Amino acid sequence: MANGSRLKIVIFGAFGAGKTTLIRTLDPESTHIEANCAGGTTTVALDFGRVLEDGLHIHIYGTPGQERFGFAREIIAKGMDGAVLLVDVTSPLDDFTRHLYDTLSAAQVPSVVFLNKCGCEGAHPEAFAACFGTTPVRAVSARDRKACLDALSRFAGTLATG
Repeated sequence: MANGSRLKIVIFGAFGAGKTTLIRTLDPESTHIEANCAGGTTTVALDFGRVLEDGLHIHIYGTPGQERFGFAREIIAKGMDGAVLLVDVTSPLDDFTRHLYDTLSAAQVPSVVFLNKCGCEGAHPEAFAACFGTTPVRAVSARDRKACLDALSRFAGTLATG
């Protein structure tokens, strides 16, 4: 599964879920390919960061959150050891996020769901508890480095031990 002591973990999620924020929080020196859009910027190719935890090199790739970038998600996903589905719990579960989850499940990719923005106004993390079958679900804030590192490390540990 993992290549020696290196893992490739890909972050999936809808536009605005917090993928770029999560990667910047995990690796402040991360790389991002973005474009301006209404409401700020959006990832148009990928985000990339690295984390070293307990001797394990974790390479984190963030995917674009718009449906039209499916080809980019496919390229980025090649060779991944695991996937994180990042979900914004301030909005109802959308068809695109459901599609991402179904695609990862059908491909039998080891996955975890990170529920983001749980502390924000309008958040309803409890509404998502049963939406992802047996896939592990973790409540995180993409801005909380300690919580994100802990959740990522726990997931990476399940991949490294295979």
